[in-house]
Amino acid sequence: MILQHFEDQESGIMNAIKKNPESASPRKKLALETARLGKRLYSNADDLVWAGPLVPFDLLNAMEVTPCFAEFIASILVSTDAGPLFFENAEQAGYASDTCGYHRMLMGSALKGMIPTPKLLISAMSPCTGGLAAMENLARVFKKDLFILHIPQKESDHGVRILANHIRNMAESVSSHTGKVLDKDRLRKAMENTNKTRDILSNIYKLAQQVPSPVNGRDLSNFGIVLPLFFGTEVGIEIAQSFYDELKSRIKANRSGVPGERIRLMWLQNRIQFKNNLVKMLEKEFNASIVIDELNVITWDPIDPEDPYIGLARRSISSPLNGTVERRVKQIVKLAEAYKIDGAINPCHWGCRQGTGARGLIDSSMKEIGVPVLNLEVDCVDPRNFAEGQLITRIEAFMEMIESRPSPW
Repeated sequence: MILQHFEDQESGIMNAIKKNPESASPRKKLALETARLGKRLYSNADDLVWAGPLVPFDLLNAMEVTPCFAEFIASILVSTDAGPLFFENAEQAGYASDTCGYHRMLMGSALKGMIPTPKLLISAMSPCTGGLAAMENLARVFKKDLFILHIPQKESDHGVRILANHIRNMAESVSSHTGKVLDKDRLRKAMENTNKTRDILSNIYKLAQQVPSPVNGRDLSNFGIVLPLFFGTEVGIEIAQSFYDELKSRIKANRSGVPGERIRLMWLQNRIQFKNNLVKMLEKEFNASIVIDELNVITWDPIDPEDPYIGLARRSISSPLNGTVERRVKQIVKLAEAYKIDGAINPCHWGCRQGTGARGLIDSSMKEIGVPVLNLEVDCVDPRNFAEGQLITRIEAFMEMIESRPSPW
């Protein structure tokens, strides 16, 4: 059933592009490649590796295994007809309804045999202990080994060296479980590809900072968390380049992402993963554009292709998903200033302890620079309790408040 979902998605996108080549938007190209990744995951691949979001996917791609982070597949399964059933499966098995929806979706679908069995699972201590616990439970369900990366909370030369060695050990574990050897030439090429993608991403984010911004609220949705799946590949470069070219063409044509942009917004942490009308309402009623998602940021330097492990370690440590809440808040404030945002929307994802727990510090720190924050109580994955009408009412009041006050910039 899930394989058919990805096959239908791939063929639908390809047919649409064939009928109208001009419809081949960057967003559609990204959707096409994620559908193809989904096909590989569900095509009885014998080299499948489930991983956490801070695992170096470019290294795994260099090993020619099929890697994917588990939360990504959970967000895909939400869009299928069986999504509600998977949540019920998890809850009937004892997973509380107030725990993270990503992890309930994973466990509910795994217990029904709807997630392919990997050769190995790889998790990390970040971004959350709930994610680590979910991977531990998946390892028990699949009866497969789990490798855990211990990512230091703070960057230090000692911590970087330890993590670099741990990443080497991870590669050896992948090799022993899949039979795939890490070829030095492929690794070097993968790092070169990652650096090219990184440079393009940096330029994309600089373009998005322009006033008015060439991006709308959908263009870069989930971008900074999904594109790393393709780090180290030519596909990753092509996807990033298509987004850059599109934004450059809009700027050249003097065309903003949201016509008549009046309000610039930041979206914190998770996008809502199922269909809803919130972004459409923001753009239509208030000419408001989500110009920056919190995770759409480059925090790491180019990686040395000849000795990549130190660079890979620094990248994982520097991620907004790792470290103290103070460091995260500092990064959010920095983005708010760079993008000249008027307000931030923080969907306090049910079950996300560190996300919800950080909102007080985020509020106070953003207030210091004159940027208001709207905290929404919402499950970003489980649509069963999604009160769209109530959320729209709160967002409308927030937007009216922003309109009534001078810009902080």
